[in-house]
Amino acid sequence: MAGARIHELFDGWLRRSPHRVFLHLRGADGEPATMTYAQVGALADALEAELRADGVRPGDRVLVVAENCPQHLALILACSRVGAWSCGVNARMAPGEVAAFSAKADARVHYFTSGVSRAATAHAHRFEARASAVEGLLRSAPRPQAVAETGPLGESVAAIIFTSGTTGAPKGVLMTHEGVTHFGRVSSASRDLGEDDRSYAYLPMTHIFGLGTVLVASLYAGATLVMRAAFDPADTLDDLARHGVTQLQGPPTLFARLLAHMEQIGLAHPPAPHLRYVYTGAGPLDMALKQRVEAAFGKPLHHGYGLSEYAGSVHLTRRDEWRQDTSAGYRVEGAELKIVDPATGHDLPAGERGEIWMRGIGLMPGYFRDPEATAAVIREGGWYASGDLGELHADGALFVVGRLKEMIIRSGFNVYPAEVEAVLNAFPAIARSAVVGRAEADGNEEVVAYVELRHGAALDATALQAHLKEHLAPYKRPAVIRTIKEFPMTGSGKVLKRKLLELHPAGAA
Repeated sequence: MAGARIHELFDGWLRRSPHRVFLHLRGADGEPATMTYAQVGALADALEAELRADGVRPGDRVLVVAENCPQHLALILACSRVGAWSCGVNARMAPGEVAAFSAKADARVHYFTSGVSRAATAHAHRFEARASAVEGLLRSAPRPQAVAETGPLGESVAAIIFTSGTTGAPKGVLMTHEGVTHFGRVSSASRDLGEDDRSYAYLPMTHIFGLGTVLVASLYAGATLVMRAAFDPADTLDDLARHGVTQLQGPPTLFARLLAHMEQIGLAHPPAPHLRYVYTGAGPLDMALKQRVEAAFGKPLHHGYGLSEYAGSVHLTRRDEWRQDTSAGYRVEGAELKIVDPATGHDLPAGERGEIWMRGIGLMPGYFRDPEATAAVIREGGWYASGDLGELHADGALFVVGRLKEMIIRSGFNVYPAEVEAVLNAFPAIARSAVVGRAEADGNEEVVAYVELRHGAALDATALQAHLKEHLAPYKRPAVIRTIKEFPMTGSGKVLKRKLLELHPAGAA
């Protein structure tokens, strides 16, 4: 369905198979529950009518403060039918963050998934929200002063995805119907997704990973969703064992937490009789974690590279390939990618490290009402300068090594945090790590590492230093290594590195 809108993917299945199960849920009593296409369609019908009654028009923004639930999914469909833009915000954001997103979106109306989220309910009270026609939702009064976007932009955009803010102030990424539905087709084909599959849908639909890779790809293929409001490792193991999950996807932090829980309960291999595809994205992957996941599941851990600004992935590993590295795989249909010298923009040959640039069907038309931020990342020829560092091998495989802004300059040498983290994570006592640079008085930068230990492990500092000496040049070795209980993270599972030094001053080893 080239050029389809999100709701058209759903409505096609609704017409063909109205009584087929679409969602597998956990009821209020903890027991399994289901919803058919017809039942989800009835929610979407009611919300579409409510939006129209509130004066929501094409090009308006509808802000949804949410955790995953059928009502949020139905709102995405209803907005698509009306021509409004769904603007998802993770309910676990702080009040000030939600207020800032609301101001940026200039939303006509706000919704809150109060039925599954205490956090969403608390936000709803601050917006003086009232009951919706659909149970489990609260909504604000419509704002008559909101200004709808008109013309081609207003018609083409499906959603605003707010960036996580890991490197600064969040921005509103414009995601088009064409871009996300095209990626839905590409993603479903890359893993042979079909009507018999059950995708694990815990990833927030407020993020491109949950919205594009899980929801829209499943809508394209007719796969069902095992939907959960949030990730809990014990629940995930139960879902794998008893609820037919065939596809498990998530950021590396999901798998790190899942393995840590398995260690705590003494489980080496999770019972997952139907699982056939395991994938990680939305963050750097190190070899130690990849090997542990593959040993636990007995399946290849697939990987890809994408970002909000591209409505999905631009590179993916191949379904039947067991890679012995951490490559993000090969370029997908409709995407272009190249490696350039970040100082000059000149193309670099295979094997050389530089900034990743991309363009293609999924590329955003820009940041919402922010021409300066858009101009800062769009280059001549329509290329998007990602700020990510990587290299392409001769066979076209992409390796992502870190963020340009996170690169540490130590004694005149470049230090890539992902490289140091990979070595730290290979040490037996360490579950995961995060490496940042700390400015020194002479303009140099000090390498600082934060580590989480595996369950029951103690850190042998002497052995760790010997390990680092064997695998890293002196200028790459951390000057300070701090053990912390848990990392500050975004709702999509990315470590907030800029907060580490603020929350955990690295004054001592």
